Amino acid sequence: MKTFVCECGNTIFYENTRCVCCGSELGWCPSCTRMTSLRLEKDGHRRCGNSDCNVLLMKCSNYSEHHVCNHCVPVSSEAERPEGLCDYCDFNDTIPDLTVAGNREMWKRLEEAKRRLLYTLDLLRLPYGKKSDGVLPRLNFDFKADAVGKPDQWWWSLGKEERVFTGHADGKITINLREADTVEREKARVLFQEAHRTVIGHFRHEIAHYYWEMLVKGKAESEFKAVFGDHENPTYAECQSKYYKKGPVANWQSSFVSGYAAMHPWEDFAETFATYLDMVSVLDTAMNMNISPSCNPVQTELAEMVSHYIKLGVLLNEMNRAMGLIDYVPEILVSPVVVKMQYIHDLLRNAAEPLPAASPPTETPT
Repeated sequence: MKTFVCECGNTIFYENTRCVCCGSELGWCPSCTRMTSLRLEKDGHRRCGNSDCNVLLMKCSNYSEHHVCNHCVPVSSEAERPEGLCDYCDFNDTIPDLTVAGNREMWKRLEEAKRRLLYTLDLLRLPYGKKSDGVLPRLNFDFKADAVGKPDQWWWSLGKEERVFTGHADGKITINLREADTVEREKARVLFQEAHRTVIGHFRHEIAHYYWEMLVKGKAESEFKAVFGDHENPTYAECQSKYYKKGPVANWQSSFVSGYAAMHPWEDFAETFATYLDMVSVLDTAMNMNISPSCNPVQTELAEMVSHYIKLGVLLNEMNRAMGLIDYVPEILVSPVVVKMQYIHDLLRNAAEPLPAASPPTETPT
């Protein structure tokens, strides 16, 4: 992730909606793919404040009405977007009940994580389905709350008829709204003995199942089995039942990125895929912050990416420990895990759109 610059020269960040220095309204411009100050026009539209862009914009309706988004839409495409939603909000099928106190704030956290996810997918030039482009399966999101709230019970103890299960099915990613509740999420992290349990982590895990369906199912299942194991025998239901009765297999750390990954090849793929996206996001940020300028995760081979990530992990973990926080990078990337990451690395590189051709160098008159 990059940082950006307001018209006043102040540093601004991807989630910002207002500059803390000059007070300018901020937003994401899809035309120049940067954060920008928004210049208000007489007709109520905004204009991108980046001088080399300057396009006319309107706020995403989830920005102007609900304040959970900070993306804009080019006015030139207004007729194509009767609901006024930006590219990213257009993937939402279901949003939370905003008449319930606290739901808007939790929805905002989900949207921030979703934008980070889609930003990374765009960085890697990966396809994902939109309503109009014919990519299958179509990607869409449901953000739902449990049907019944019981203040004296932890949310995971509700009955099946009351509970919303975070998961993926046929392109639809469902996220339980309570994953955006910091206290409840920490309770779940401790209960399930997870090193991390984050909102962005859920999105990265579930998008892995989406890409398994797009890129592996019926296309490359034999290659998948050679790396992750047979996903058909034993069945997912059998593996899931065994996991929740007995917990992860002993010594899972020698071959898997997490205990949950050891449950079944599909979850091994999803957990490893999520770790790969973690690595890409961290390395992209480190490159743009000039910490690891030579490691561009879009172009660098996996072995070098892993080497840089491990070095950064040691540094960041020690910094977190110095502040009394949990490890920033909890995963141990043992050799079997790196082999699985190589499979994912190759899978995504093959699926990515080609890099744009470099412009020929301009000759300088002599």
